[in-house]
Amino acid sequence: MGTSQDARRAARTQFEREALQHLDALYGFALKLSRARDDAEDLVSDTLLRAFERWEQYRLGTNIRAWLFTILYHVFVSRKRRIDAREVQPHDDGDGWSAHEAIGDADPERTFYDSFLDEEITRAIAALPVEYRAAVVLSDVQGLRYAEIAQVLHVPEGTVKSRLFRGRRILQRKLAGYAVEMGYLKLAPTAA
Repeated sequence: MGTSQDARRAARTQFEREALQHLDALYGFALKLSRARDDAEDLVSDTLLRAFERWEQYRLGTNIRAWLFTILYHVFVSRKRRIDAREVQPHDDGDGWSAHEAIGDADPERTFYDSFLDEEITRAIAALPVEYRAAVVLSDVQGLRYAEIAQVLHVPEGTVKSRLFRGRRILQRKLAGYAVEMGYLKLAPTAA
């Protein structure tokens, strides 16, 4: 009996070690999805809580990063659906003040990413529809493969490729002028 308990304890320790290595990546993905530091922290906390509650469902040594991203994405979608379902439009109660007002930094994601990602690029990524943004961030920021992204988002690989293509196209259009301005691209000389 002691041997199975020891083996279970060792497996749990290995799981924790593997999972905690991906905290920064989880936070980065959560921040891109939620666009708010507090929400991202909550998403990561909820993700880890669910992962630790279900740790025995994970096969040690397989792709824990994709497994954790899958949990995080599902927590995000569930939370978004709940919020969308009870979202109330702000109303004016006669004194000129809205029932809902912004508090604190209106764009905490920009503040966080300014140190290593240009503001213009961050804005363009944040403006993408959520399904394109998730695919682009998982692929181009987190480096996941199509199959891993498909697993995280619970869509076919073809859908992942389509979302990446469309998301990148939107970014390309939005950032073309910026790329020329920054010297990443040169305008083709026009024939006189």
